[in-house]
Amino acid sequence: MSLQLPIITINGVLNASVSPLDRGFTYGDGLFETCRYFAGRIPLWNFHRDRLFASAKRLQIPLDEVKLQEYLDSLLTLLRTNQITDAVVKVQITRGEGGRGYRLPDVINPTYCIGIFTGVPLESNSFSDGVDLRICDLRLGKNPALAGIKHLNRLEHILARAEWRDEFAEGLLLDVDDNLIEATVSNLFVIKDGKLFTPDLSAAGVAGVMRRAIIDVFAGQLNLSVHIVQLKMSDLVVADEIFLSNSVFGIWPVNSIDGLELELKCSVTHQLQQKLLAWLKNA
Repeated sequence: MSLQLPIITINGVLNASVSPLDRGFTYGDGLFETCRYFAGRIPLWNFHRDRLFASAKRLQIPLDEVKLQEYLDSLLTLLRTNQITDAVVKVQITRGEGGRGYRLPDVINPTYCIGIFTGVPLESNSFSDGVDLRICDLRLGKNPALAGIKHLNRLEHILARAEWRDEFAEGLLLDVDDNLIEATVSNLFVIKDGKLFTPDLSAAGVAGVMRRAIIDVFAGQLNLSVHIVQLKMSDLVVADEIFLSNSVFGIWPVNSIDGLELELKCSVTHQLQQKLLAWLKNA
């Protein structure tokens, strides 16, 4: 019998349950990573692990790397044994069980939840042909203490995504000062005059793993200078290229925003996509 997805483990146990006293359930007190599994491995795992442990340190959640890797490896072995070559791996870490109230427990025993979900091909129509975006009405609040972290409190993004059905592939999010920050599940990049620009996420937004790969790996391979700046809507109108990045779907070129067709090129975006594809196959 073939492996039926999704499969989920709690602290390494298949089909276990999370306690209603778990602080991830009661308060959203935790973190998560959504990773692309490809050809027997998670190519971006080092970046996911770095963000996960750095974020846990900021939230004062003590993680056991050996335990996490053991739980993860057991599921990856299951995928390999069943010859599954493409999947989505979601790692969720909570602070564990606690009583009522926001005070941190005296003893913290994190909950490790790992799920394996059906994957989708990276080279989709959106990857090759580009996507249409909208501007979300919701504005992100500023909070430097949580900025950059992929924590379990995602209500802003849920409400933003509720603004449309499927007529757009993604929605752009601005902060309360009308600075462009990100999209609901992806990061934003702008190319202008051969330079790469992406929003400053020091006060809001999620510092994505694919965003880091583009900044730290692929941009250098193409001799692109990277600038982390405050971006406004006016910067999109004069851009040469615009694209979105996400660790699962990769890189999507942008064609239009709120019905406005932009006269955009895609040459550098396509070069970045090719660098990504080559890196995934050889990582």
